[in-house]
Amino acid sequence: MDFGQLTTFLEVAKLGNFSRAGEKVFRSQSAVSAQIRQLERDYGTKLLDRAGKRVRLTPAGEVLFEYGTRLLALRDESMRAVADQDKTPRGVLAIGANEATCLHVLPPAFREYRRLYPEVQISIYRNFSRKILERIQDGTIDVGIVTMPVKSPRLVVKRIFRDRLMLMTSPSNPLAQLSSAPVSVITEQLLIFPQAGYTRQIMDKLFRPYQSRLKIAMELPSVAMIKSFVASGMGVSLISESFARKEQRAGEVSLVPLADVELWRELGMVYDQDRTLPRAAGAFIELIRNGVAANNPSPSLSVILSEAKDLWVAEAQAECINSLREE
Repeated sequence: MDFGQLTTFLEVAKLGNFSRAGEKVFRSQSAVSAQIRQLERDYGTKLLDRAGKRVRLTPAGEVLFEYGTRLLALRDESMRAVADQDKTPRGVLAIGANEATCLHVLPPAFREYRRLYPEVQISIYRNFSRKILERIQDGTIDVGIVTMPVKSPRLVVKRIFRDRLMLMTSPSNPLAQLSSAPVSVITEQLLIFPQAGYTRQIMDKLFRPYQSRLKIAMELPSVAMIKSFVASGMGVSLISESFARKEQRAGEVSLVPLADVELWRELGMVYDQDRTLPRAAGAFIELIRNGVAANNPSPSLSVILSEAKDLWVAEAQAECINSLREE
């Protein structure tokens, strides 16, 4: 068995399809089949059941899937550890964040990080916060940027960014002219909901008292699609302000504060306190923590760094006050 065969096996198991797994690992379907057959010969048992176009793990396959996941994580960790022997960060920064955060919040930080540490390859795992937390705890990634709150005694959690949720409309919508929009008025509009995620949870809770009169035009899987449909006048939605700032400046959408309530999306930087992080990850954490090594960071990065510093100072002050009260 080699790591290539193991990687192919895991992709087939996750995708349930030989041809799709082949596309993922850049191999033909016949090559994927050959690798699986070799694995089954090595282990002396059947690992996959084929039912039509679908593929399912056998009981033996389920055991190998668990061990294989851990083996690949250990391989990646060992590669980072070896690369980490040099004082200069190199190797791979394995980081997790959702798509919108990758697109609208982190690029300035990544750009500055790459300027400081050009020999580090940035590997981004893109998924929802709960999946990112799972990857951190199983050692697959080093650092995660996730939506707060996070409840896990094993993880170090540092708040780094606050983003206000705003009503997003097309510029031609009458609500775009308001200085602030009452929730009761918003519910009279056609609404566009995200299919999942933090903003979906907030919208479900916010609009629950108006459930009987809600008019949900559509549910969409991505922030980019929501912005596009709102801009075309298909409905209104709620969105984190930084996610639509570019479109607002271009006049494609309007952002209006909520009149009745202030809603915020807070991002936290998360890592496992029981793991020794590679230098590449430590350098990224330090960049976000204080930013003093950055020469003339961009305005967007300055906002992130300023937010992080202010939030950490506030946390430290709160901890100090609490400790004094306990005494």
